[in-house]
Amino acid sequence: MSKMIKVGMADGNICHSPDAITTLGLGSCVGVVLYDKNTKIAGLVHIMLPDSTKVRQNQNKAKFADTGIDMLVDRMARAGANTSMLTAKIAGGAQMFAFKTNNEMLRVGERNVEAVKQKLKELGIRILAEDTGLNYGRTVEFYPETGDFVIKAVGRSVRTI
Repeated sequence: MSKMIKVGMADGNICHSPDAITTLGLGSCVGVVLYDKNTKIAGLVHIMLPDSTKVRQNQNKAKFADTGIDMLVDRMARAGANTSMLTAKIAGGAQMFAFKTNNEMLRVGERNVEAVKQKLKELGIRILAEDTGLNYGRTVEFYPETGDFVIKAVGRSVRTI
């Protein structure tokens, strides 16, 4: 019997097929799935902020794009994943307020997506699919057996990317 592993806000975890992994309530946060399809090991990190160097209370590595993705790669490698084979799928990064602004502090979702993409590029991890931006929250589930990233949002059709 497979189980669904839950990842909280500013948290990360890994799973092996046939288990799956999920995180709830991605608003401006970004859910980053890393996946080694050969070993069927997946990891998910729930990123809240783009850059740990801009915050004093930055001990929680999973909270930030620049440290959370590194943490996840390391954890997956220790579990047997081949880090040179990792691919990514990402979701979230919404603009949860109904106004347009150039104020950097209010563009958290957009900044999170940019930081995640930059970090993945630095690590040479290709993004296979994404569902980011817009103005609604998401819950995601990833199934290492199939590579399906299921995205659920209130009032919207379920998407699989």
